[in-house]
Amino acid sequence: MKHLVLRDSARLRYFTFFYLYVMQGIPSGFALTAVYNYLIGQGLSAKSVGSFAAIVGLPWTFQFVWGPLIDKYQYSIIGHRKQWVVLTQLVAMLASLSLLLVHDPVRQISLLGLVFFVHSVFASIQDASVDAIAISVVPVAERGRVNAFMRAGSLLGWAMGGAVLAYLLHHGGFGRAALAQSLALLVFTILTFFIKLERTDQLLPRIGQGRRPVPLGTHPDEENPALGWLFRELWHSMVEKHSLRAFLIIILSYLAASLFGNAYAFHLIHTLRWPDAEVSILQGTWGSLLSFAVLMGGGVLVDRLGAGRLQRWGLVGMAGFLLLFNCLSPFWINKVVSFSGLVMVNIADPLLSIAAMPLLMAYCRPKIEGSQFTTYMALVNLCTVTASYLNGWLLEITTAPIIGLCCGGLLLGLVVALYRSRLAPQLVTAG
Repeated sequence: MKHLVLRDSARLRYFTFFYLYVMQGIPSGFALTAVYNYLIGQGLSAKSVGSFAAIVGLPWTFQFVWGPLIDKYQYSIIGHRKQWVVLTQLVAMLASLSLLLVHDPVRQISLLGLVFFVHSVFASIQDASVDAIAISVVPVAERGRVNAFMRAGSLLGWAMGGAVLAYLLHHGGFGRAALAQSLALLVFTILTFFIKLERTDQLLPRIGQGRRPVPLGTHPDEENPALGWLFRELWHSMVEKHSLRAFLIIILSYLAASLFGNAYAFHLIHTLRWPDAEVSILQGTWGSLLSFAVLMGGGVLVDRLGAGRLQRWGLVGMAGFLLLFNCLSPFWINKVVSFSGLVMVNIADPLLSIAAMPLLMAYCRPKIEGSQFTTYMALVNLCTVTASYLNGWLLEITTAPIIGLCCGGLLLGLVVALYRSRLAPQLVTAG
């Protein structure tokens, strides 16, 4: 196992964080694309499917609870924070298996939402642990590319959950789709078990054995930090002026993208009468392929040109698209136009993430990486969950094109704010 050490291999880091995010993306794609579109196709109201999506995403909004807990008990003989990853992967896989209790997703939507909620709780802890490991293990010069692999992995997982499991859902039933998801999660969990963070890590803790040897470059007096110190440091890092301004711009851009994405999918299925399976498969194939290309190219550009510049370019492109595309809403009846819009909507998250994630990582302080980054992500996730819930209410009183125009206007305002502030965060290196 000497070759499976994250600290020693850049290629292994790319691969590991890629598949860990594939693992996280599969259940999200299944719940929020395949099942979400399926429920719309079965005639459920915008409010009902919006509430379902909000329930599934809710645990991701209180990741800030897990961050301090993970950082409080971060040191482990099997690898710092790795114990959290392996444990939560196992429990998330068991929660996925409990989806087999659902026989009719439409009639059992409350049970369906509850099971996905439980899965999301443990998946969100896993995500927080993985992010903290990435910040502490990945060199600053690699963060753009590693973030691209992470987001690409999430995208591929989402595509598998949204397209492949949507096909199984419609042709083999909900039970087969849930079982396929659970088996995939089991395979990834076994793979995680055999990857070390440091050479001195063990695969299994041994009863009666003392502390692990201290890795090169770390302080010999490593101790789990006090909880009070963690919260004080977290508060100071979050309210620092430059990081707070940068984060507000990021979070509002995610809110705008999520609002229109949800509204547009509902419009295609409910108003234009597209089959829900077709929407899911198109999102998981063509949309994902183009998004994958954006992420891979963007990851390289971030490391070469800087995250701030790419963030400005991405916001300008998204604002222009939303304003133009929604002005052309009478032409959405043309399937080529509608399909083009669906593909562009799928690019929104990658365009935001390739710049936003390295920017947020840059503000994270040593020893509180897990707490700080998961707090950032919890608030981002709160925006997307809020968007899902708001979407259900807004579509009762207005239309998707109006929502899209408002979102485009918001992004245009953020571009102006970004150019005025000219934020340039200093990179913070772990250790």
